[in-house]
Amino acid sequence: MLVTGFPAQMYATNCWVLATGEGSECIVIDPGMPDVSMELADLLDKHHLKPVATLITHGHLDHTFSVVPVCDGYGIPAYIHSEDRNLLNDPTAAITPEFRRMLDGMSFSEPREVRELKSGEEFELVGLKIKAIHSPGHTRGSLMFLVDGQTLLSGDVLFAGSVGRTDLPTGSSADMQITLSKKVLTLDDEIRVLPGHGPETKIGYERKNNPYLIEAARASR
Repeated sequence: MLVTGFPAQMYATNCWVLATGEGSECIVIDPGMPDVSMELADLLDKHHLKPVATLITHGHLDHTFSVVPVCDGYGIPAYIHSEDRNLLNDPTAAITPEFRRMLDGMSFSEPREVRELKSGEEFELVGLKIKAIHSPGHTRGSLMFLVDGQTLLSGDVLFAGSVGRTDLPTGSSADMQITLSKKVLTLDDEIRVLPGHGPETKIGYERKNNPYLIEAARASR
């Protein structure tokens, strides 16, 4: 599987691109901010890729800012959990008041085609088998995507050495603890983790070294 991508200029949100190989169809994950359309186009051209869908791990604006130009520009759908779909039209519903003031005068809308995902839903795109894992805590509709049973797009649920914050609107520390114990710690150690921010890692490494996973494991005993 080809895994490539780049961090967006603002907040260094990882925009991942997955495909079976060079010169094939691909999926785009979390196109961030500001508009990353040109940077994405350069990456697609470099690897001769054709996007067929965008997957959104959650509705925070640093992961969705470019979803309309990307999806509508290529004529492709966006996949998002039903609990976070409203954030495409109103991202201010899940951000800090300070960030909200930065967006004064801006308007938002969802792409022309949006497909809602439910927990545990399995589907296939570009020859890759994908499982949507509902993982609330960072937002109510946060998703992780398990690809071919070997690669986890963890969004802002799990980072190398940390986890996503839970103090923003629709976040919940109690939900995050359940997600870590029942959705993350149950995964195989060899699964490769592609997070929403920062470097990639593996479940086994995080199980041994991530203080939040260590605490979640201890609490669930």
